[in-house]
This record gives sequence, structure tokens and C-alpha cells, in this order.
Amino acid sequence: MPLEKFFLLLFIFPTTLVSAQTKPNIIYMMADDLGYADLSCYGRKDYQTPNLDKLCSQGIKFMNAYAAAPVCTPTRVAFLTGRYPAHLTVGLYEPIAEGHKDSLVGLSPENPSIGQLLKKAGYETYLVGKWHLGYQPEFSPNRNGFDYFYGFHAGAIDYVSHSNDLYENEQPTHRDGYLTDIWADKAIEIIQKKHSKPFFLAVTFNAPHWPWQGPGDKPYPDTMRWTSGGSPTIYAAMMKSLDDAIGRIVKAIDDLKLSNNTVIIFTSDNGGERYSDNGIYKGRKMSLWEGGIREPAFVRWPGKIKEGAVTQQVTTTMDWSSTILSLADARPDPKFPMEGIDIMPIITGNKKEVDRTLYWRIFQRNQHKAMRDGKWKYFQDEKGNEYLFDLSADPKEENNLKDKQTDIFNKLKGKYTEWEKTVLKPIPL
Repeated sequence: MPLEKFFLLLFIFPTTLVSAQTKPNIIYMMADDLGYADLSCYGRKDYQTPNLDKLCSQGIKFMNAYAAAPVCTPTRVAFLTGRYPAHLTVGLYEPIAEGHKDSLVGLSPENPSIGQLLKKAGYETYLVGKWHLGYQPEFSPNRNGFDYFYGFHAGAIDYVSHSNDLYENEQPTHRDGYLTDIWADKAIEIIQKKHSKPFFLAVTFNAPHWPWQGPGDKPYPDTMRWTSGGSPTIYAAMMKSLDDAIGRIVKAIDDLKLSNNTVIIFTSDNGGERYSDNGIYKGRKMSLWEGGIREPAFVRWPGKIKEGAVTQQVTTTMDWSSTILSLADARPDPKFPMEGIDIMPIITGNKKEVDRTLYWRIFQRNQHKAMRDGKWKYFQDEKGNEYLFDLSADPKEENNLKDKQTDIFNKLKGKYTEWEKTVLKPIPL
């Protein structure tokens, strides 16, 4: 083609010719068991998280972000598929545990993951850290659309010894060091390598999930349960390590001058555990009180998202999936419709905040049901007691309006009953 003709085409059709190169890189970072107020920018007082606070201040902070479940496996199912976890058998495990029975289930490529959909859209795909979606090779990240995986398959791992538990793709591997540092090192290696395509990098930290170990601590003895031990001081050290790791990852993006074309999302997989701070919210991990499902979340995209912004928009795990696919111009499989919304138009100011209707269910270890419809929340606890809360006036869930707002209560309960008919029946332990 003559050079002058090429420049004429570039002038007339500029977006068509460069669109493939303008897709953003996307980094999704998920903490594990991080309580709503475990970051100093969300209210933690006894330690500071300066790197996460800075990242939050550089974009938009979510005040009403929810996990799709109060425990890790179903939330990860929701993120990878963009659907309510109870649509998939693996999403009924709360969570997948060690043992023969649970080793037979996992995330299958039959339901396309965002890894598969992003690959089709021209992305390189990477996952570093915790998987917890199946132990067998047929359930691995590589079979679910990820070009590269470095991490572990289980729900927890010793931060210090982690012997025979790390995998590079589908092969066992070993690397000395504290795990949170290892995830950051590997993420930075991926960011710094030469990329011929836009990349998607999921860094799924296991911090601050038990075992309670900070940098420099010893491995847990074989006779000690991983859920035992710990202290507020150790928890603070784990959080400082997480904060440092994320600071290093963000610095790698900034140093390579990739910031303006890289979207960074940070969030958690469920509410906090023993040493967490869930703020004003009742309950914790494994419950559908607000403390079990509320989470910190923020998004940075310089030039597109205003710095220091705050949103009251209600969001859930599947929204991150839908937003990421929209950013990548990736198309979901119509057989497996996404159940989140693209929140980018809202957080860039191009669309007003919208009311949401969200559903939750947990069954195996704590039988709770819940839904949020606008400001209203329907909740059923493990004893079968039912509640109606106005979260706009009562975020602490202290004032049960079930008997005062009977029409609203009955409407929400009916909607929940209809939703539950659309998902799989729970599996008892």
C-alpha cells in the first residue's frame, strides 16, 4: 500500500486501525479473609497499610462492595464464571476441603471462565497465588483459560515451608521464601516480561488467611492445626507484608509507564476472620450477616477514573467479572449468561448509581439465606429466624422490621424463593 494512502486511511479511520492496541492491561488482586475495615483507609487503627491506602486514593473507593459468598471457593467460582456460585456443583462446596470426596470436584472448562473468554479476546492470561477450585489436572487454571499459573491448589498453605505444595502450571515446583513475597516476585516477573498482547493478571493472595505466620516466623509444627495460634501482632505483620507486596506490584506498573493503560482492581473474597476488623458490621466469615460478605474494594485507572473518588454503588464479585470482560471487549458465552453488571460506566461518571438485587446462600457449615434489594435486606439465620433490615438506616442490622414492613418482607422472601429455584440444591457435608 502506498504510504500516502495508509496515512489517509489512518486519518479517516483512526480507531479502527489502532483499536487492537488500545485494550487495557487488567490486574485483579484479591486478598483472602480480609475484613471490611482491615485497611487503614477503611478504618483500621492498630497498624497502617500505606501502599493500599495510596492505591485507593488514586482511584475510586467502594463503600458497598460484597463478596458473592462468605467463604473462598464459591466466591472464586463466581469471579471466574461471572455467575452465582450455586449454578455449578463446585460452587456448592463451602469450601473444597482436603480429602478424597472433595478431590473429585472442581471448576470445569465446560462453563467458560473469564480466562477462556479473555484469551479469545486476544489477551495473555496469568494467575498467581491461591486457586482452591480443584486439585486434579482437569480442574487446573491451565485447563480453565490461563496461559500461566504459579501457585497452590488448596485452601491454605504454610507461608514458610510450603514444601511440595507449589505448582508452576501443572508441575510441582519449589521456591524458598515467604509466600506473599513470592507472589509479588512472580507477578512482577510477569509484568516486566515482553508482551505482544494486552495481559490479564490475577494475583490471588492467600494473606491474611491462616495459618497465622508473618515474615521470619517458623513453619507450623505438624501436630498444630493451622487455625490455631496467631495474635494481633502476627496479623499486623501479615498485613504489612501484603501491603508491601501490592506496593511493589503497583510500582512495577508505574516504573514501566504502563499506568494509563492498566486497570488495577483490589478486593477480597469474603469477610474477615479471628483477628480481622469488620468495622460496624455484624458477623464474620462463614455467615451472611454483613460482616461475612462486606469487603473493601477499589479500582485505579489513571485518566479514566477520578482520583479520590468514592461510590456508594452496591457491587458484588460477579460485577468484577462483567467489568473485566467489557474492558477487554470479550463476549460471554450466551449459554452461560453473566450475572454481574459492567460498573465502569458508573465509576467513570457516565451513568448514575443503580439499585441492585443480590442473593446469597450458605449451607454446609452454617445455614444462612440472604438477599439485598435496594436498601432492604432479607435474612434467615441458622435457627430459621427471619429478618428484614433497612441497611440505609441500620447497617449494623440491629432493628428487625419484619413485623412492621410485612409487605416488603413478603415481597423479598418471595423473590428469594423464586431465585433459589434457579440454582442447584445444596449438598450436605
